[in-house]
Amino acid sequence: MYLSAVKDVCSNRIVGYSIDSRMKSRLAVTALTNALARRGDVAGCVVHTDRGSQFRSRKFVRALAHHGLTGSMGRVGAAGDNAAMESFFALLQNNVLDRQTWSTRDELRIAIVTWIERTYHRRRRQVALGRLTPIEYEVIMSTPASQAA
Repeated sequence: MYLSAVKDVCSNRIVGYSIDSRMKSRLAVTALTNALARRGDVAGCVVHTDRGSQFRSRKFVRALAHHGLTGSMGRVGAAGDNAAMESFFALLQNNVLDRQTWSTRDELRIAIVTWIERTYHRRRRQVALGRLTPIEYEVIMSTPASQAA
């Protein structure tokens, strides 16, 4: 199983993800498409990735350009460039993948989606967000902006 995820580094929310049995460009494009569906028009945003072939593919680069996004890749061997996602994947590893042996891919897929949507977004308080969850943080941050408009 492969997971491609897009994280909003302001709220730490996973705004788009895709799970598949193969690591292809489609996996990354679907995660990006899901993020765009959740966030709407985000032209001008920077999408930072590692140097995986799926992120260097023509399909992914075209998807970025089509939506007015700027791609940014980390340097070779510089794990700190992608620290936000590495942290997320480490949490996923500890809290889901290493907890048990999975009988089927569907079972694992459901466990991953449940952990992201229920635990990571709604229950896991984060120091960087003032001990709020990503969902709580987004609600608080979006309220003043909508009142100002």
